[in-house]
Amino acid sequence: MTQDVLLWCLFAIAVTAVAAVVALVLRSRGVTRRKKESEAELQARLQYSQNELGRVQAELARTRNEQDGVIREAEQAAEENIKAVLKGAARFLQSLAAEQTTLLDGVQREYGGHPVLADLMDITHANAQMARKAQGIAVMCGAPLGRRNQPASVYDVVRSAQSQIRNFQRVEIMQPSGIALKASAVAPVALAVAELLDNAASFSQADAPIEVTFRQVQQNLCIIIDDAGVGMSDEDRQRASALLSGDDAARLSQLGTQPKFGFPVIGLIARQYGFKVDVTGVSRYGGVRAVVLLPEELWTMEETPAAPETAPVSSIRPVQARTPERTANGLPKRGTRITSVGDSTATDQPAKRAVRRRGAGSLGALQRGTQTGRDVASLDTPMSEGSDNA
Repeated sequence: MTQDVLLWCLFAIAVTAVAAVVALVLRSRGVTRRKKESEAELQARLQYSQNELGRVQAELARTRNEQDGVIREAEQAAEENIKAVLKGAARFLQSLAAEQTTLLDGVQREYGGHPVLADLMDITHANAQMARKAQGIAVMCGAPLGRRNQPASVYDVVRSAQSQIRNFQRVEIMQPSGIALKASAVAPVALAVAELLDNAASFSQADAPIEVTFRQVQQNLCIIIDDAGVGMSDEDRQRASALLSGDDAARLSQLGTQPKFGFPVIGLIARQYGFKVDVTGVSRYGGVRAVVLLPEELWTMEETPAAPETAPVSSIRPVQARTPERTANGLPKRGTRITSVGDSTATDQPAKRAVRRRGAGSLGALQRGTQTGRDVASLDTPMSEGSDNA
């Protein structure tokens, strides 16, 4: 009985072991089959990915070719824009040249070709404006400013800038006390102030004043320009501040077909010569307040000229009294009046000529009274640029 039970147990164990082996074999075959199926699926995916990669690479190459074409078109468009900018600037200079030619023709017709200084003032004024615009274009193209060997009074520098704008009569300048700009700052400050004055005159009424004052703040000298114009919007102030900072130099293609070189030129020279310009203030007239802030490295106090030596009394020749000629009744005769060339020509011309002289008189007074200021441009010599002249 015990043997039978033992045999049955052994038989049951053997059957269980066989069943387990069979189950393991079947499971192993299932795993192998699933592995092959997974490998086949992965291979198919890999092939699909490779095909997609090839397609994407082809699409990328096509896109790159299209981008190259777009870049070439953009370069051509930028070139055309630059040409349009230069054309607009050339037209402005041509208009000034035409104005100068018209004035010259009028002088030739009226005076028969004889040079008369008072009537040539208008031509000189137009030529000064043309020179300023040409100088601004040269600065935008990378050309350096001229250099001056001696300092100049800040008042004379501002007067020189005043003589380079169209409506110079509207500018009122407060006389500073003994302040001079160093030689290196004369040309850039004169150009910057001229552009600011021209901007103030262009965006205000024809009879509105433009005031220029000077103020020392700590170690800085401020040239303050107040106009009575229409003011600036917040967007215009932000754009003007960006241009005047000189951080992002404006390209010629960004100035439009009717370019305005004023603020870009000021920003370039301000950054180059170390001063700052701000136009975010509001003047007391409700217009724009422009401030040119010059650090102490760019200005100094004028030297007081020495008093002229008094000539000794013994070297002074006595004035000989002249006995006037008299008539038969004992009255003195009227002497012949000695006049200059300008006065003699004024006496033998119609009254309209005197009117025209009065029109040029204010400019003549401006130029005669500020000989040093007018010499700012004439004493500047162009800097050597080597082989790559702008």
